[in-house]
Amino acid sequence: MGDAMAAETPELMFPVPEFSDHPIPTATVPEVQGQIAPLLDVAILFAALCLASYFTLVSRSRRNVLLLTIASLLWFGFWRQGCVCPIGATQNVALAVFDPTYVVPLTVVAFFILPLVFTLFFGRTFCASVCPLGAMQELIAVRSVAVPRWLDHSLGLVAYIYLGAAVIFAATRTGFIICRYDPFIAFFRLGGNADMLIFGSCILLIGVFVGRPYCRYLCPYGAILRVLSCFSKWRLSIPPGTCINCQLCEDACPYGAIHPPTVAQTPAARRRGKRQFGFALLAAPFLVAGFWWLGTTLAVPLAQWHPESRLAEQVRLEELGVAETTTDASDAFRGSPRSVDDLYQSALTRRNDFVTLGGLLGAWTGLVIGFKLIYLSVRRRREDYQADRAGCVSCGRCYWYCPVEKVRLGLISDVSEALPDGRTPGGPLVQLTVGGKKP
Repeated sequence: MGDAMAAETPELMFPVPEFSDHPIPTATVPEVQGQIAPLLDVAILFAALCLASYFTLVSRSRRNVLLLTIASLLWFGFWRQGCVCPIGATQNVALAVFDPTYVVPLTVVAFFILPLVFTLFFGRTFCASVCPLGAMQELIAVRSVAVPRWLDHSLGLVAYIYLGAAVIFAATRTGFIICRYDPFIAFFRLGGNADMLIFGSCILLIGVFVGRPYCRYLCPYGAILRVLSCFSKWRLSIPPGTCINCQLCEDACPYGAIHPPTVAQTPAARRRGKRQFGFALLAAPFLVAGFWWLGTTLAVPLAQWHPESRLAEQVRLEELGVAETTTDASDAFRGSPRSVDDLYQSALTRRNDFVTLGGLLGAWTGLVIGFKLIYLSVRRRREDYQADRAGCVSCGRCYWYCPVEKVRLGLISDVSEALPDGRTPGGPLVQLTVGGKKP
């Protein structure tokens, strides 16, 4: 029956198998969205970035920031199913830079560049209420505990290493690991494999107690924004006027992004700080060299991430009789005119390439660690509580707790009304009244 049908319908490439009571599916062509939907997403992204910057820096409205967070989560997260996103666009741009044959869509370029530009001018307002991944974590950060500074700085290095690995894997067409291990894409698309659902659920569970764990310790795009935000022209300021050093903003921030005022150092502390700075400078080149060597030794496991290397290993195991079953990839390879020796040679060349690439990834890791040690050894003088330019995600939570802000809004008439029992301002007491006038 199948042969007869194949003869009657020559357009079919393969005979139709014989199944009882089984309808033959018909080929369908997906609808083409055209240019309207991508341009609409870019326009909405630009509008959301403008609103986030205005709500954070001008109107200073935590309520509006929160409403925009919910809207961004619904649109960019659940409606657009997390794609296109600036975080994943990092890989497309990296591949386009290293492979001239790859043409990155202009929509992807716009999604990658727009948040970077806004960060240079207004700080991390994209993270505040536009990024769907950040929005998901922002809404569940209800019982956050403080992460020790040393642990926070140490875990923060992972995002930069992840960024380096993502760029190398994308540039070599090894894979888009940022998209593959997106913790929330399974929730946005209401489906996914069990591993990613478990991973995303674990991130959300941790996010209840540790503010934005993915943003702070894993997000590779956030690592870029952290650097750019250090050079932002405008940034979030906690009080609209004189800081009274009440510490309420530091207690309220779930992300450890507010630094307290510094105290005068003793001569012994200054000498110790200089020694630490000198040690960090001397250690930096050794860290780069050491991690470069370590990266070169990881050529084999890094190369195994590439599909061609995994295929060569599978074919080798089949040739030796070790593999009990074949895979779809190995079956397709054996049906192709390509020889086994050619596959082995390609895998060997790729492994040699990853000796260099692994060294670059290791050198990048050493550079990141060395720069962090230098950064931590530099003392910065602060006379009041300030939001960290790199770590602050401009969520505006501190506005709710700042007594000076409440006076500005007319919610209280004197800053002392917002202070907890037994707490007094740490700095000079400025008794502000409605309108900002002193009594």
